[in-house]
Amino acid sequence: MTDTPTPAPPLGFDEHGLEAGQDNVQIAGLDVHNPVFFISAVTIVGFVILALIFRDFAGTVLEGLRTWLTSTFDWLFMIAANIFVLFCLVVAISPLGKVRIGGIDAVPDYSYSGWFSMLFAAGMGIGLMFFGVLEPMYHFNNPPLGAAPPVVDGVLVEGAVDRARELGMAATIYHWGLHPWAIYAIVALALALAAYNKGLPLSVRSAFYPIFGEGIRGWPGHVIDTLAVFATLFGLATSLGFGASQALAGLNDLYGVPNTDMMKVLLIMGITAIALGSVVAGLDAGVKRLSEINMLLAVALMLFVIVLGPTMSIITGFFTNGFNYIKDLPALANWIGRTDESFVHGWTTFYWAWWISWSPFVGMFIARISRGRTVREFITCVLIIPTLASILWMTTFGGTALEQFLNEGYMGVQQTVVDYVPELSLFKMLADLPLASVTSFMGIVLVIVFFVTSSDSGSLVIDTITAGGKVDAPVRQRVFWAIFEGLVAIALLLGGGLAALQAGAIATGFPFAILLLLMLYATWKVLRSEPHR
Repeated sequence: MTDTPTPAPPLGFDEHGLEAGQDNVQIAGLDVHNPVFFISAVTIVGFVILALIFRDFAGTVLEGLRTWLTSTFDWLFMIAANIFVLFCLVVAISPLGKVRIGGIDAVPDYSYSGWFSMLFAAGMGIGLMFFGVLEPMYHFNNPPLGAAPPVVDGVLVEGAVDRARELGMAATIYHWGLHPWAIYAIVALALALAAYNKGLPLSVRSAFYPIFGEGIRGWPGHVIDTLAVFATLFGLATSLGFGASQALAGLNDLYGVPNTDMMKVLLIMGITAIALGSVVAGLDAGVKRLSEINMLLAVALMLFVIVLGPTMSIITGFFTNGFNYIKDLPALANWIGRTDESFVHGWTTFYWAWWISWSPFVGMFIARISRGRTVREFITCVLIIPTLASILWMTTFGGTALEQFLNEGYMGVQQTVVDYVPELSLFKMLADLPLASVTSFMGIVLVIVFFVTSSDSGSLVIDTITAGGKVDAPVRQRVFWAIFEGLVAIALLLGGGLAALQAGAIATGFPFAILLLLMLYATWKVLRSEPHR
């Protein structure tokens, strides 16, 4: 037996007349939601100004905030992430998986290739470039779960290397596999059902209608959307900061471009200016086209490493690393009695907060392009396939770096871990392969294009939220948010570097983690109300 389905109201309205943008105000050619736009904009502008004026103080405060949140609420982030994975898997295999986003007669707006390119580029592009080589090597040197370190005083410890290698890859895939994509899937599914099945505006507050009812029109809704803007902006700024640091490190390594704070600022400004052109072009002409270019370049670079790198090790490693990931997943996901606090606090908690802070952005973007898919098809393509792609990517890039160190004695990537210059890891790995100058340049281009795609799609999402769910608001509003995404990244980089970027993501991810747990209940109610026989 199922609950009696409730008919969906007309698109753009609920049964009480909730309409996208109905509380908007028009000022100087803008069409913005009151008060979400004004609170968000004023707060962000104030943060940028204060962080740039009081750089040292901002860095100290952000670092203290990051340490406190990761050590105090690690249990919350880890429990929440585990629940998200279980929820997605249960829904996918249940009869609820037959529910179609947009109704039983809906058809997909995009082909599989275009759809997957956009969701993958928006979801993890810059992060995969930044951490794909670094993280497996880092966890190999500092294995989690209390495993013995394989390198002591620069000498390999016989008997510890194999287990450290297993954990290095398993821990990396843990951070880039089911858990982050489940976080994205929860938000995307909730928003897609609210917008396309229940006719509510495409805004984060709409996902909470089963809980708050008409309250989403008032301050509960305003608070939810404002938190979503902050989480999106700081999560995105973190990625843009990582991307700028890596691109500049590559330019410095290849062409001797000075790796200074001023050059990072100029690079962010330049790439943001390029992103503005994509913003003006719109979703299909801008984001979709750039995402497909991203995928082609990323696949080309990965195939190059597979063919000219340790080919057989990569092919076999895909299966063994996937197996080790599943085998060690229960221990890695357990939050009780852990002794590897540096791994839990410095890596896992940060990652879960970062993914959660990104979830309004990626979730709304995926929701917008996913009409016509069944829930089972949606979860499979948003959860399982990206996880397999992440395993292949990490095996290719991180596995190659491990092979270079263990079998060739090449110290390039290993030295970036010892000295902790993470932005150089990718380029040091490529330096040991043929055509290093060409592939390193391609890596820089990939980072920049991922930067542009993230900035473009991020400004699109933030503008939709601050325009009360309208998807056709004036372009100048997206331009405003694209500019301030870059400014927040600059403020965080200058106010404390990569640690400040992490702090910004964690601080905004914490309150949104609680909202996501409420969103699960709301999503379950909506799914139960939809026909799925």
